[in-house]
Amino acid sequence: MSDRRGKAAAVPTASRRTIVQAIRCEGIGLHTGKPVAMTLVPAAPGTGIVFRRTDVPGDTGVLPARWDRVTQTMHATLLSNANGVTLSTVEHVMAALAGLGIDDILVAVDGPELPIMDGSSEPFVFLLESAGLRDSEQPRRYLKIRRTVSITEGRKTASLSPADHFSVSVEIDFGDTAVARQSGAVVVNPTSFKTEISRARTFGFLEEVNYLRANGLALGGSLDNAVVVSGQSVMNPEGLRFADEFVRHKILDCIGDLYLAGGPVLGAFHGVRSGHALNNKLLRAVFADPANYEWVEAIPAVAVGAPMDLPAVAARA
Repeated sequence: MSDRRGKAAAVPTASRRTIVQAIRCEGIGLHTGKPVAMTLVPAAPGTGIVFRRTDVPGDTGVLPARWDRVTQTMHATLLSNANGVTLSTVEHVMAALAGLGIDDILVAVDGPELPIMDGSSEPFVFLLESAGLRDSEQPRRYLKIRRTVSITEGRKTASLSPADHFSVSVEIDFGDTAVARQSGAVVVNPTSFKTEISRARTFGFLEEVNYLRANGLALGGSLDNAVVVSGQSVMNPEGLRFADEFVRHKILDCIGDLYLAGGPVLGAFHGVRSGHALNNKLLRAVFADPANYEWVEAIPAVAVGAPMDLPAVAARA
């Protein structure tokens, strides 16, 4: 199967995966508004996903991509280390790595936030595939969910249930706006991620811009890197990439946040009005009890099966 660029689509394997060669990009931080350069570097099997701030001295800027390094989730997922070094907005890169099944890589960045690019994961997928994907002889390690774990906060819920594949289903409700109520579900594999999820952009509301910027957020946001909603209207001249682009981006965020588990998940995620905070709390709840999970070195055949099931925009209540 080929994607729209004509390149062979990656398929999941039982082996750990990295990239063939280093590749670099430049952009701006969505929240900081500052220029940033990022380099993706191949890593040896077993390294895992590691971020490194190159603008701080020595190894003080190393940040493993792990759920227990998440210290802030306000409009983005932020990692911290024991040296007080932070790195924000990791979720879109993490989603691309999860979607392509990449286990071992060094992500070097010269600032406190990853580049937002166009607000989706598609540019990172393009970079990773341009660098080339390489499988090792070391088996992948999967986090297999053994029993259902749920988190509820008011009208928000997030859960992971046992399954022999990784799927994400999400429901969102933004009331009387262009976003409205949407729901979607996907069995996650490289094909479904690339064609149905990776292109979905982050979104925000025009009336929140002044508040966000007053709090040091969205300083780099624009119509070039986010879908901006004003009431019933989408302000981007090109419109939406999908009729239900909003819920698809929420699925993208979930995929990225859950890859901070330390490996691919074998389980079914369901979220209702969930976000970065609840996604991380769910992982913390999973790891709080060893009876909830086990690490396995196998990939079931169903994981490469039916690519997706994403309904169109749901009817309003």
